[in-house]
Amino acid sequence: MLILAVESSCDESSVSIVKDGKTVLSNVVLSQIDIHKVYGGVVPEIASRHHIENMTIVFEEALKQAKVTPQDIDVVAVTEGPGLIGSLLVGINAASAFAFAHNKPLLGVNHMIGHIYSANIENEMKFPLIALVVSGGHTELVYMKEHMSFELLGETQDDAVGEAYDKVGRMLGLAYPGGPIIDKLAQVGKPSYVLPRPMIDEDSYDFSFSGLKSAVNNMIYHMKRKEEVVNVEDMCTSFQASVVDVLVSKLKKAATDFDVKQVLICGGVAANKGLRNRVFETLKDKEIIIPSMQYCTDNAAMIGAAAYYTYQQKGPLKDYILGGQSSLDY
Repeated sequence: MLILAVESSCDESSVSIVKDGKTVLSNVVLSQIDIHKVYGGVVPEIASRHHIENMTIVFEEALKQAKVTPQDIDVVAVTEGPGLIGSLLVGINAASAFAFAHNKPLLGVNHMIGHIYSANIENEMKFPLIALVVSGGHTELVYMKEHMSFELLGETQDDAVGEAYDKVGRMLGLAYPGGPIIDKLAQVGKPSYVLPRPMIDEDSYDFSFSGLKSAVNNMIYHMKRKEEVVNVEDMCTSFQASVVDVLVSKLKKAATDFDVKQVLICGGVAANKGLRNRVFETLKDKEIIIPSMQYCTDNAAMIGAAAYYTYQQKGPLKDYILGGQSSLDY
């Protein structure tokens, strides 16, 4: 089955051609990071407008790189949510128009399921498994006993971990996105600042990063009032140590409680070296799968991978009417 997949839930415009949910023939991504840098974060209205400019380009380039024609496509899949509603609608309208014009079935795909199935592109999922999905908009622990079976064990009660990284980066005067920069600086600093580990001792799989972010902000504020110098590298190391302690503690608890065969780390924050290293150090008795960097951040290949299984479970839409969902359950 040849799937043309579209992803536009945030600030990446992407189209991919995926065969049988495994073989990626093309994966074209146009990122808007440089555009949003000046604002310190993604501006939804600006993201929507640039998706409109990019969409035709990524469609044409994906088909060209895959060396296929529209007639070769079996199914058109598109992210229906969760995400920025304006950005989602651009991708949905483009995918719907392409499917209708070429008389192809249309399918809506959950963005979070896409992140999880990104781990299945280069590896094989083995069940039961636990997926830690960490990105700029989400922090979740999901249990899967088989394909397309999802039990949300826990999630953030406030800020997503990627969002906390970016906001702490702004507090320290770092460029957007702050996550990769903090991760890099954390490798050379020392954990000299004492920061909280929110909810680490609670008997649940939920997370909270708002308090940690505020703790960093308060510490910087009081140090500046005392005319003390904030060591940026040390603050990055201290912040990242707190985040990783919480994430890995909850992940280990879930992996042990559910006696899983495999652990997946998915989403943009899965690229974090500190998190990757700690997971491998801590969960030595579990098979750990982390997608390669190109499939960690938002991309259409992961939507194509998820679409293959979503299609088998639900089939295509009965018509070409599909709405965007800013929030969407599994």
